[in-house]
Amino acid sequence: MKKITEILGIQYPIFQGAMAQVSKHQLTAAVSNAGGLGIIAAGGMSEEQLREEIINCKKLTDKPFAVNIMLMAPNVPDMVKVVIEEGVKIVTTGAGTPKNYMEAFKAADVKVIPVIPSAKLAKKMEALGVDAVVAEGSEAGGHIGELSTMVLLPQVVEAVSIPVIAAGGIANGKGMAAAYALGAQGVQMGTAFMLAEECPIPQNVKEFVANAEEMDTAVTGRNGGAPVRSLKNKMINQYVQWEKENMPREQLEELTMGSARKAAAGDIENGSVMAGQVSGLISQIKPAKQIIAGIMTDTEQTIKGLSLV
Repeated sequence: MKKITEILGIQYPIFQGAMAQVSKHQLTAAVSNAGGLGIIAAGGMSEEQLREEIINCKKLTDKPFAVNIMLMAPNVPDMVKVVIEEGVKIVTTGAGTPKNYMEAFKAADVKVIPVIPSAKLAKKMEALGVDAVVAEGSEAGGHIGELSTMVLLPQVVEAVSIPVIAAGGIANGKGMAAAYALGAQGVQMGTAFMLAEECPIPQNVKEFVANAEEMDTAVTGRNGGAPVRSLKNKMINQYVQWEKENMPREQLEELTMGSARKAAAGDIENGSVMAGQVSGLISQIKPAKQIIAGIMTDTEQTIKGLSLV
């Protein structure tokens, strides 16, 4: 099996998670320049906004970077067109199947890497001809599945013959070493990169994440079949309470309307700060290059320090 670093032309097998309203060109370029794979999150963008983000990213890096497309968005065909026209060669996908766009992607030599929550879906993606999958456990921030990374990852690795990237609950070299032990070729991290200096979110949001502990997240939306993990705050606590009281979906949707944008603008009480349980492990704001270098060094030291006999 060819290594993911060779397939994508990157130095380190570290993906920066696609976080809506957060993963923009500044962070994407910084991660790619540091040797990882920066990813622009197209969720919530118009075609014009995505094109501008791609153009601005190209101004900051000549390294490979990706665009993440949420396949439940109404403007997906137009977003796919923008990606191909702008020459982006790597796409990650979520919230649906890329089946309808595989022919166009392959014709344009675009690598396709879906984020999946189960081995069953991983098999389906492999059958479509994708280049790799990201197996994301329920520890992650944002939209999640039901299985933890520890359970999901080895089952996905056993199910497919393409590279598997581990996501959910990883923020240091020990987590990356564990992912390797479970068969992954690399890792994807979102929450850890929220504390990158280049991440374009307000300082108070970064401090909110930095000060969070492992029990400070909550999952909302399970009743409606769309679970999302965020840091607890005034709005999230209200949502949890209303879910327990079986409030109408319309009322819940009204409460969360625009919540990702609010969080990205600095409202840590009424916005949805989507972060993972691993937020308890990270506390320092650093350049993306330092984050990646530290994780790679820690991974090597962890592996060397293992005594299994």
